[in-house]
Amino acid sequence: MSNSTERFLLFSLGKEDYGMPLLTVREVIAIPNVTPIPHSPSHFLGLMNLRGQVISVLDLRQKLGIKPTGSGEASVIICDLAPLCLGVVVDSINSVLAPEEGSISDPPDSKVARNVEYITGVCRNGDKLVLLVDISKALSVEDVRAIKKAA
Repeated sequence: MSNSTERFLLFSLGKEDYGMPLLTVREVIAIPNVTPIPHSPSHFLGLMNLRGQVISVLDLRQKLGIKPTGSGEASVIICDLAPLCLGVVVDSINSVLAPEEGSISDPPDSKVARNVEYITGVCRNGDKLVLLVDISKALSVEDVRAIKKAA
């Protein structure tokens, strides 16, 4: 698949803009009732019921150490990361971006910035930079274990 057809769902975490491949997004919902799971990482909020399917919910802001804006627009992105299905809490959903071919730069060098393995690239949206993320790479072994244990 060429980059020119790839589209990204843009969302905010704190003051920054992020994007994830639209192909991994199943839907976007309001923050649901979440059942907490004891002894799980603090960013692992617990489980939700989505039309009979039990889905783990993770606060991406806590996971990445970003202070929530408290804007009241927080949403959950339901990601299809076969075989996992995961709900990810973000501050707000912004738009869908189809970057022009060649407009996506390489991610920052991991020697310069720590914990950037999950950033797949950087692209420009107007005058802002958008970090493109791979949610499955942002999950630690501990996260995957908590999700599988919860399921």
